[in-house]
Amino acid sequence: MALSNRSIYADPGNRKIWHNGKWINWDDAKLHVLSHVVSYGSAVFEGIRCYETKQGPAIFRLREHMQRLINSAKIYRMELPFSLDQFSNTACELVRLNN
Repeated sequence: MALSNRSIYADPGNRKIWHNGKWINWDDAKLHVLSHVVSYGSAVFEGIRCYETKQGPAIFRLREHMQRLINSAKIYRMELPFSLDQFSNTACELVRLNN
């Protein structure tokens, strides 16, 4: 499967997502309607693209994106239990797991 022009959200199939430090199946991901993120919009996010290249998948400016995510969480006063390296490694593993 070519990664370019495809989103894991468009066709989840039997894909994996990373939730609270664990890999879970897409269909097992649940969010309670009364969760803080739904009721109050307490979240940070960063859009990151991955492209298919001749050398294999490449995540565009991964560390810069992950650092921006961490900085956004700090501004929001969120304590993150994961480091820049852990976030970056997880993104690479996510691409690997989802082909």
